[in-house]
Amino acid sequence: MRRYDEPIHVRRAEPTSAPEQFVWRGRLWLVRDVVTRWLETGAWWDSPLVRSARGDDVGEVLPGEDADLLAEHEVWRVLAAAGGSGSPGVYELDHARDTGGWRLRAVVD
Repeated sequence: MRRYDEPIHVRRAEPTSAPEQFVWRGRLWLVRDVVTRWLETGAWWDSPLVRSARGDDVGEVLPGEDADLLAEHEVWRVLAAAGGSGSPGVYELDHARDTGGWRLRAVVD
């Protein structure tokens, strides 16, 4: 698996439906199938407040510093190909529900 953290543009029929296509590095990728989908939240166990409660020296913890710990990310693992005739591959697309932004997380070899 190759890891990435690159912004992408995603098109889907409705805001809650599966991705239909995405643009990555200037190329259009057509989604042929959805392999799986799951939700993730932030790493609450590594937040300044939790680390402070464990006794770690984190300095001053400011109000609102942990506000995004429960922000959900919707992860789609899809089978996609460049254009209509490219060889398909498996891609992980990350959708930050709070901001609406999309990122390519990984390409599965």
